[in-house]
Amino acid sequence: MYTLRISKIIPQPNNNITFQLEPVAGDYPKYQAGQFITLSFIFGDREVRRSYSFNSSPENHEPLSITVKRVENGEISRLLHHTLSEGDFVSAMEPQGLFIYDPKPDKVRTLFLFAAGIGITPLYAILKTALLAEHKSKIVLVYSNSAVELTPFRSELEDWANRYPDRLTIIWIYSNSKYLMKARLNRDYILSIVKDHLFGAKDDALFYTCGPVIYMDLCRFTLLGMGFDSDQIKRETFLLPENEEDDDDETEKKIDTTTYSVKLHFRGSTYDLKIPFNKSILDVGLEHKIKLPYSCKSGMCSTCISQCTKGKVRMGYNEVLTDREVEEGKILLCTGHPTEMDTEVEVI
Repeated sequence: MYTLRISKIIPQPNNNITFQLEPVAGDYPKYQAGQFITLSFIFGDREVRRSYSFNSSPENHEPLSITVKRVENGEISRLLHHTLSEGDFVSAMEPQGLFIYDPKPDKVRTLFLFAAGIGITPLYAILKTALLAEHKSKIVLVYSNSAVELTPFRSELEDWANRYPDRLTIIWIYSNSKYLMKARLNRDYILSIVKDHLFGAKDDALFYTCGPVIYMDLCRFTLLGMGFDSDQIKRETFLLPENEEDDDDETEKKIDTTTYSVKLHFRGSTYDLKIPFNKSILDVGLEHKIKLPYSCKSGMCSTCISQCTKGKVRMGYNEVLTDREVEEGKILLCTGHPTEMDTEVEVI
């Protein structure tokens, strides 16, 4: 756990605030572009964790920075926006996340970044990293917002585009535009962007997407239809999709109410747990005061990835693991529910 001091607070458009953080003692936490940091807050005997992507880049030798959007009913959002000040301290865990960009200095390729709203935060870090650590790649940022004046980091991004005019192209999309065909990202728009800006071999192109699930699905399905491999398309999710159950589906749903036994192996110790149907492995582990790694508690980050070595585990939601990883036994503790007795799980 790190103790970080808020060194600077920078207002951003559209109810966002950037926090620059500095370590109180020791070195900065090491991180990669695209990763997030989890802040921990204690309220009496209750701990609340929230994760925020870095918009800073380790290649830019700049302060650690995160940007937080104000959420009306958000407990931690309100705290960060209305209570904390420059000079205050926050507790943070080790940086995490698989939505990372590994720069290749001499690689010839196009890096496409699709951002919607505050989804720009990890992509801004990736953009800076690619420009600074690579020499031959070209970066295309496709950035959707509701209006020019509500666009976070607009002036900063324009500065980067001016510094690297031959390598960085920014396509600004505004939903209040009078040109309706290009007011929102759509399939045809994606097709034309990729066709016009693809540089180098098609198999070397990379696509990073961050925004609402429906936005990222649009990007993914369009790109797959163009013949790009799924491994070339990355996504980072901030919010769970809305409940989309079919109201006309009257099929009787059978719920397994069995309480299953699980052996949890963690840091050299083994814990025998009983997991009821309405709780995840993480829920029960935390109830037993096991200091398990977690962050989002909703299947959207990679903090609690573990390995099922015996038995089976069903995940209520998974936005992180690939089908292949699931087949190989990888699970998420936070949404993981055992479906067999004597299941065994190794926390990675």
